[in-house]
Amino acid sequence: MVIYGTLCYIIKGRKLLMLKKTVGLFGGGKWNGLGGKIGVGESSEQACTREVYEESGLNVDKLKYHGLLKFWFGNASEPIIVYVFSTSAFEGQLKEECREGFLRWIDLDEIPYCEMWEDDRYWLPMLIEGKNFNGEFYFNQGTKLLNHKLEIQTYG
Repeated sequence: MVIYGTLCYIIKGRKLLMLKKTVGLFGGGKWNGLGGKIGVGESSEQACTREVYEESGLNVDKLKYHGLLKFWFGNASEPIIVYVFSTSAFEGQLKEECREGFLRWIDLDEIPYCEMWEDDRYWLPMLIEGKNFNGEFYFNQGTKLLNHKLEIQTYG
């Protein structure tokens, strides 16, 4: 069964809002953007907005769609498909911790790629530059990246 999700990076000046996932959860111990599964009847934008609010307490607006990432783990017959967004339009009171983990504003020059999913080093710089992309990332049964395809896209 295909799992659909969202991922959002909130940008404030030269900083990204990042979440360090709680150990024991999928991706536990790794830094990531905010997001999660798309619910029944939700669009990717609606799910992104909901997930960001649940995890951070922030209401986001003016989401920029960057592209679609497909993640394959082991011999899975179906991927996890993630719609990737960014925004710098947000309001509300940031909560520094939630069930998913804890949040920090990370300087763009200090992104902890060594503590993130391996695929992030390929596409996150594109997101920061405002580019659009589509990619497929193939992992072993765990978190080791084995292969990938990534293309810059032009939407419009």
